[in-house]
Amino acid sequence: MTLHGSLSHDAYCTQLLEETTKFRETVRDADLSATVPTCPDWTLADLARHVGGAHRWVGTLVATRATENVDDADVPEGDGPKGDDAAALDAWLAAGVDQAVAALREAGPDTEVWTWSPVQRTGFWARRMTHETVIHRADAALTAGAAFDVPPEVAADCLEEWLQLCALPLITAHRAEHAAQLFGPGRTLHLHATDTPPELNAEWLLDLSGDRLVHRRAHEKATVALRGPLTDLLAVLYRRLPADSDRVEVLGEGALLDRWLEWASFQ
Repeated sequence: MTLHGSLSHDAYCTQLLEETTKFRETVRDADLSATVPTCPDWTLADLARHVGGAHRWVGTLVATRATENVDDADVPEGDGPKGDDAAALDAWLAAGVDQAVAALREAGPDTEVWTWSPVQRTGFWARRMTHETVIHRADAALTAGAAFDVPPEVAADCLEEWLQLCALPLITAHRAEHAAQLFGPGRTLHLHATDTPPELNAEWLLDLSGDRLVHRRAHEKATVALRGPLTDLLAVLYRRLPADSDRVEVLGEGALLDRWLEWASFQ
């Protein structure tokens, strides 16, 4: 199983910094007590602490070359500043991502380190933290009523990574009790971005006809198709935008798409 991305290690590090800057800009002037509609158990302040805590956790894993998981309690300043001071939270976010990126750049992509995936390399974390921050920036934008856009090459890689993660045996095993509802002969799903240049190849065929996900970049007929701008496709797959939104189009057996979205939520 490969989890290789389309960007270089340095490009992921740069994008992680950029995504966090945009996240901070969204959060900085927003109501930190507002409920995040896509993560209703969290306020915007909780979301910011989650993002910043993840950055510091990964920074600790990489800097210490951890060979096993690091407990959250062992991450320096992992909980963030006490209280709800927006400036202190913003400074904590900035310092945390700087530390994580410095550790990732110093290590390079191939240094051995613990991850929860089959790929025990630092490159996994550079990509994962980039896209973790992309998706939570979408959460922050929805909460604050701010605009959300992602560079096409980053959005395409974020979507590709999600499908690669969904195909991992550990994920399939974790959701085994729901497999019969999703997998079966003739079940396929096509994702088609309508706003990208051909060279990006922003189309995917999800083959659910076996007992696990197999996917490829392709333009093919399927049981159900989801069409729309690339960022909106990404938002639907991550359940940040409903599939019945007028920003996307569903053609064919919409119930199969609904079953996929429920299965791939891992909840």
